[in-house]
Amino acid sequence: MRIDLEPRTNRSPALEIGAPIAALVAAILLGGLVVALLGKSPTRAFAVYFIEPLLAGWSLQEIAVKACPLVLIAVGLGFCFRANIWNIGAEGQFVVGGLAGGWLAIATHGGAHQTIGGWWIVPAMLLLGAVCGAVYAMIPALLKVWLGVSEILTSLMLVYVAELLLDYLVRGRLRDPKGFNFPQSVTFEDVARLPFLAQGERLHAGVVIAVLAVIAAHFVFARMRFGFAVRLTGEAPRAARFAGFNDRKLTLAVFAISGGLAGLAGICEVAGQIGQLQPVISPGYGFTAIIVAFLGRLSPVGILVAGLVLALTYIGGEAAQVALKLPNDMTRAFQGILLMCVLAADTFTRYKIRVSRTGAT
Repeated sequence: MRIDLEPRTNRSPALEIGAPIAALVAAILLGGLVVALLGKSPTRAFAVYFIEPLLAGWSLQEIAVKACPLVLIAVGLGFCFRANIWNIGAEGQFVVGGLAGGWLAIATHGGAHQTIGGWWIVPAMLLLGAVCGAVYAMIPALLKVWLGVSEILTSLMLVYVAELLLDYLVRGRLRDPKGFNFPQSVTFEDVARLPFLAQGERLHAGVVIAVLAVIAAHFVFARMRFGFAVRLTGEAPRAARFAGFNDRKLTLAVFAISGGLAGLAGICEVAGQIGQLQPVISPGYGFTAIIVAFLGRLSPVGILVAGLVLALTYIGGEAAQVALKLPNDMTRAFQGILLMCVLAADTFTRYKIRVSRTGAT
């Protein structure tokens, strides 16, 4: 007996929409099984993870804050993945963007901006973070275009370079001289922080930036020639070449967009929620955003919804540590299970199983 995957000639829209929902349900059931094996109540765990965070105003704000970097990174990854280009190093581009923008906040700390005012600092930080994230993403892009090197390997390995660079600088040149030798920079001044949307709360302007990025990406894919080129290159590269689209230039463009949005997410996180540079500024947003991108079917609007769902798992996971004494790694395990379920659902959406009998040899 032989099992083959046969491409579907007609893909049902209902199947396309239902696949990520089925993947999420399957991941919840498998996660519940893991919780049961740990000796906890799956029903209680489900309530703590997915229901209780939706019942309080402060946790809804935390979900929005957590979703901000996930959505920004995933929107950028959507450009790469739709073009069938695999940027796996958004985590490193996130770190570089946060480091570059944070450096500017440190450089202007202590009144260095007083002569011309501090109105320009936050826009300059955002721009610097986005540009440096894009430049860092150009390394695997150029290696792919010039030398044919796999962008999966190079972008992934550059994550560790970025993380070690941040750790080195925060423990060295960027460390707060009055910080009692703790590995962290000075706390950013108010002029170097993203404005908060509510007084005394944690909801910052990065959330608005993420929503604007979703709107802009939706417009690009729906109305612009570049968006059509990205989709056509990913779905039918030979047809894209016949149509006159340059796949080398497109590779550089989507990597620049992806890296720029990841870098922008990094500085939004540093200037918004954290307020200083630390050895670790991300709990793995760059990798989790891959799940967000696929769960959202690479659609900007779908990514926004998926980002909120994954942010919910972060907040629910923190609550589960307190209420159920579940390990923090349970959240990562659930996200991994969700990724496997999403990929499986995507496979069955694109292909159908064909079982054939083979004769004796």
